[in-house]
Amino acid sequence: MNSFEDNLLELIRSHPTLYRNKDKKHKSLILKENCWKEIAKSLNKKRQNVEITPIKAVRRIGDELIVLCKVPYQIDSCRMIVGTTSYRLIPGNQEGDVVYSGQGLTTGECGAHIKNIREDWNGNVTCVLPPQSSNIEVTGTMRLLVARAPGDPHLISPPQPQFKDEDIFSAQCVVPNGRPAAKILWFLDDEQLLEGVHQPVVTDEPGSDLQTVSQNITRTIRADDNNRMLACRAEHEALDQPREAKRQLIVHYPPKRLESGPITVFGLKLGAEGKLNVTVRSNPPPTAVWMVGDIRITAPHSTDNGAITALEPLHLGNGHYNVSLHLARITKEDVERTYYLQVFNDLGREEFTLRMSTMDEPAGVELDTGAIVGIVVAVLVLLIAVFLGVFAFATDRWCFAGRSHRIDMPDGADSEAPLPSHDDIKGSENPTHDHAEYITNGNSKLPEKKPDTAV
Repeated sequence: MNSFEDNLLELIRSHPTLYRNKDKKHKSLILKENCWKEIAKSLNKKRQNVEITPIKAVRRIGDELIVLCKVPYQIDSCRMIVGTTSYRLIPGNQEGDVVYSGQGLTTGECGAHIKNIREDWNGNVTCVLPPQSSNIEVTGTMRLLVARAPGDPHLISPPQPQFKDEDIFSAQCVVPNGRPAAKILWFLDDEQLLEGVHQPVVTDEPGSDLQTVSQNITRTIRADDNNRMLACRAEHEALDQPREAKRQLIVHYPPKRLESGPITVFGLKLGAEGKLNVTVRSNPPPTAVWMVGDIRITAPHSTDNGAITALEPLHLGNGHYNVSLHLARITKEDVERTYYLQVFNDLGREEFTLRMSTMDEPAGVELDTGAIVGIVVAVLVLLIAVFLGVFAFATDRWCFAGRSHRIDMPDGADSEAPLPSHDDIKGSENPTHDHAEYITNGNSKLPEKKPDTAV
């Protein structure tokens, strides 16, 4: 055996996946294909380096592909094996399904322009070039996948017709027999789902190069999911349009209030008719019971005299219901009364307290986060300024400095009284110094400077 065959046997031995039937990876076409790619790369390194682009390509039937092999020396021939046929490529000859492409043999380029790709060309494309030395041809190999559209996606999900709020929902999407494997995307109506999506699992179909892909999704069901459409979408190079499998989610949940605390209905008028309204979310539809004093009214019913009517909850869409109590004529007693409403279905209940008012609804002042932060900062700055002012006043600092050293002379005091000597004040050793004396004229006190006197 020559060195090439020795190298090939050595590389095959280092990849037991290729020949050991008991190896768990032996049945995987993808893993074995990767092994052959590694062997091909190693052989090219051990022999002469052949640069081939692209290494892998996916094309539809009827598409075109250009494969370029290049070596760092001049060549005198170029062959390309596509499918089971070996093509001798000559620059300048552009007739046929596979023709030469490149800058010429003198540049070391052996390229093929593959026209009108066929199904049976799926597999390896190999270029064969003469060696720079020795008598062994050099080769480069790339992988051509001729795309084949997969089958329709299948959505496998729990059989129950509806779910409850906070249920854990799991589903699986399977897209069979594609080449290569299809890409799966999950949507809830038009919203793409990313959270809870598991990694796809690709399996090889026995006896073929087709692949089936499956992917699971796990989601916590919410009330907002009710009536929304869950879809798994399959995208593939051989498909003009994605294919989808869908199911609608029906979610049941107890009544949910949209506002907290007691409710006051404003703008009602004495002597006129009025209505108390509450909006709730519920699925299935809620039952409403009103308590007006000692009277219990279940919708849709009225009091014996017809003065008060509990209306049937009105569906507003998407699980929202308007629950109303109609009063034919509002009296002072109605305004002073507290009304109680209980809304329930099979999954739970919600209770409301309502009052009515003849006053107009007060205008609300809504502040955004920026305005609130600005007010807080302004108050802090004001508090700091006040604190600093009090501190400066108490400690005779800054603009209050010298406040306690001013000398106020009482009325009638001797304006000629001598001031303390400069030495007494500053402890100066200079025998020559200035004296300032206060001259009193009415209530004004002005300092008068005397000339220096020798001591």
